[in-house]
Amino acid sequence: MAIFGLWVINKAGGLVYQRNFSDGLAQLSMNEYLVMAGTLHGIHAITSRLSPTGSSSGAQVIEAETFKMTILLTATGTKFVLLTSLSDPSAESLLQKVYEIYADATMKNPFHTPEMPIRSEKFDVRIGNLLGASSSGAV
Repeated sequence: MAIFGLWVINKAGGLVYQRNFSDGLAQLSMNEYLVMAGTLHGIHAITSRLSPTGSSSGAQVIEAETFKMTILLTATGTKFVLLTSLSDPSAESLLQKVYEIYADATMKNPFHTPEMPIRSEKFDVRIGNLLGASSSGAV
């Protein structure tokens, strides 16, 4: 199992956090990451409307040839996107833990403005500990 990266996208489609954990994916500029986040936000909105069975929360997993994107949509509209190898079975549970860290380290921070870029050392360290350990196989 390999974890390539984590994105946090606000409810308007803006990228508020991006971090790579391995060199498995192409290196992109910050502008390219912003465009990708906005595009994913649009795709997610479209897939939530196309559901043949009524209401849907949109795409949850998007698979490519060499990696997959697992998406967790929160009640507030924030999206957490984990980029992993195709064989990773634990992406959903890891995203739930990322969300818990986000709620604890970011949303409880009186200096953080919701919907704005996440600039929290506590968040960075805890995410690094969680996902760095996960990509090495120890959770």
